[in-house]
Amino acid sequence: MTDALHDALAAALGEDALVTDAHDLARYEKGWRYGEGSARVVARPRTHEEVAACVRLCNEHGARVQPAGANTGLVGASTPDGSGQMVVLSLERLSRITNIDDANGSVEVEGGVLLSALNEALKERGRTFPIDLGADPQIGGMVATNTGGSRLVRYGDVRANLLGLRVVLPDGSTWSDLRGLRKNNTGLDAKQLFVGTSGAFGIVTGAVLRTWPLPRQRAGALVEAESGDAVVRLFEALEPRLGEFLTAYEAMSAEAVNAVLRHGTMERSPFPGGPPAYAVLVELSSSIPAETLDLEELLGEALVEFMEGDDPGIRDVVVGDVADFWHVRHQISESLREEGQVLGLDVSVPRSRMAEFTAEVARRVAEVAPDARVADFGHWGDGGSHLNLVWDPASAPEGRKGELQRIAYDVCVTGFGGSYSAEHCVGPHNVEAYREYTSPWVREVCARIGVERFGTVEL
Repeated sequence: MTDALHDALAAALGEDALVTDAHDLARYEKGWRYGEGSARVVARPRTHEEVAACVRLCNEHGARVQPAGANTGLVGASTPDGSGQMVVLSLERLSRITNIDDANGSVEVEGGVLLSALNEALKERGRTFPIDLGADPQIGGMVATNTGGSRLVRYGDVRANLLGLRVVLPDGSTWSDLRGLRKNNTGLDAKQLFVGTSGAFGIVTGAVLRTWPLPRQRAGALVEAESGDAVVRLFEALEPRLGEFLTAYEAMSAEAVNAVLRHGTMERSPFPGGPPAYAVLVELSSSIPAETLDLEELLGEALVEFMEGDDPGIRDVVVGDVADFWHVRHQISESLREEGQVLGLDVSVPRSRMAEFTAEVARRVAEVAPDARVADFGHWGDGGSHLNLVWDPASAPEGRKGELQRIAYDVCVTGFGGSYSAEHCVGPHNVEAYREYTSPWVREVCARIGVERFGTVEL
């Protein structure tokens, strides 16, 4: 980063688009959980064309660029390194919703639009972009990480809801297809090259997304399961019975729930007898009105049928406002941070093996760190787990975090054929796992695309 580049960026974007003051830089230099560095300047372009100009100028001056969205990621992929020389390219000013097409069931947005702002605008039209998260990311970051969220079991991930894309490529050139087509079999679906690749192939400046009708009703229950095996069996029974009305299936371990009871904002525990081994949040939703279809009755009948079977492994069912159940679920991450040192991992295995996998991780962790607790929760309906390991940092040896991360990843990938990154993508926090577990063929293909088209792209 040189004075000449600063002057060139100021000429292209305007001096007000550049952030250089140390106090103002701070919010761009630290991630929500992982990642912390130092930037020379933050560039805040207002348009797709200004993003392209910024990337071209950085290339010409040999400066490295760190794209940044809302900085809500959990693998350290949105923050600069410690050199103090990187250009952070923030998309926060690309925040326009440019077209809502009700007939096509789609919306066109700029890459810096926040998920909350998008859904607020869609709500007026009776529609939603249903990728449900605890954070409030930008759409460009959601594409780059292929965000899934709590309702993937019903709506799929970002990849399944992406109809078009506009990107700035690493050399400053651009590619765009914002037609919003649902069907197009004319060759390579180029937009998918950019989904889930952490921004390595390009910066997302615009997207066309599929939208869905807003649900007119929701129903839910907290099921007290006595074991992880019971959680798996319950889903196996409910899915065919509830079909497309099953919107979410979230499992929360006793360790995770207890953290919320200790540090969250709950007036009383929903479990008079104490948290079960797993509390399962089952949610149904539909755009069909309640007078036509009673979701509470449908869910109740399905649960009763399962519990009347042989050895269901269910202690009780808590009924009530489904929003209250989500209140418990969404407080887990913050509550665990009050418990001590947290290693938060985002992994997935075949959903039929979720219980077996979690038990094996707990066994392997206990062998090397008996004081570490497994506080897992997550999307058991799609095989995803937010696997949290918690311990007292004062009594832990140096290097424990890395050792436990390697153990958990090895159990997941080698032992259970899973993924070390279910939806948080790849960044400094887990890049070594990418190098170890991603197949050489996939890495070679990615490298060839980068080298042959752009000169160099590190993946």
